[in-house]
Amino acid sequence: MNLTRRHALAAGMTLVPLAGLAACGRSGGGGDSKSIAVIAKGYASPFWATVKAGAEAAGKELKVSVTFNGPDTETDVPRQNDQLQQALVKRPSALVFAALDSDAQGTVLQQFADESIPVVAFDSGVPGSDIPVSTVATDNKAAAAEAAKHLSELLGAKGKVAIICHSQTSLTGQDRENGFREWITANAPGITIVDVQYNNSDQAVAQQHASAIIQANADLAGIFATDDDGAVAAAQAVQTAGASAKVVGFDSGKPQMDLITSGAIAGSVTQNPYQMGYQAVQTALKVVNGESVEKFIDSGYFWYDATNMEDEDIQQAVYE
Repeated sequence: MNLTRRHALAAGMTLVPLAGLAACGRSGGGGDSKSIAVIAKGYASPFWATVKAGAEAAGKELKVSVTFNGPDTETDVPRQNDQLQQALVKRPSALVFAALDSDAQGTVLQQFADESIPVVAFDSGVPGSDIPVSTVATDNKAAAAEAAKHLSELLGAKGKVAIICHSQTSLTGQDRENGFREWITANAPGITIVDVQYNNSDQAVAQQHASAIIQANADLAGIFATDDDGAVAAAQAVQTAGASAKVVGFDSGKPQMDLITSGAIAGSVTQNPYQMGYQAVQTALKVVNGESVEKFIDSGYFWYDATNMEDEDIQQAVYE
């Protein structure tokens, strides 16, 4: 779940006057009642629905009130800003937040800090901000290295491969590309990365890029795609060209999972959005209760393919 930053929106934020906040009671600050506001990058997609399920499960088990919000699309920074403001007015015990634009949202996060409302970041976190006391996220470099290891095994550690990357500017895109590259360099000198193309999470563009790479490299042995749209696009390009390149992906949307079942994609690394949501709420509650927490908490990932897709751990992690 990744976006290009949109800096121009920073000037358009409407800040909630702190004087107005002083008249509001902290909903989670009195007695044993605690509330955690979760504001994600999105709301409707299967990924965020699974994050929501994990966050709400944590709230139920830990007996803390959890609200979950996010914009309908992961480009709607103004809507996410509005949701931040609404949460601030209600004064939760803690905020769990995945920023669409950390530059545009830094000022309002400072207001949370000024009101002594702790912030826990999740997913891609809040890059460049020291306000979050902890970040719960996938270790994208390690997950991409896992994908590299499996692709290397499929290719006998030799051959030409390409990378179809969802973003050149987002931290997740950079980490997944670099994690893959670094593992190949250190462990599979017989594999050569011949090209990398960036598609800004546009599946049609990703398919065009994959097709061009295949056309330019008739002996291409493999493709690593850094998100589910890219994996589906790469598989379709391979099928259309009648090529034999092995495709390894990232994430676990239903189209990609169906292509893994059919054999068009060899396998993929899935994040664990359920645990991401659960651990983010759990971490926020620990902070509220005065417990110490790690600065970074890895929410985990799994390699899955046709042989283990039905395993219980995989089924909880994937998002269809």
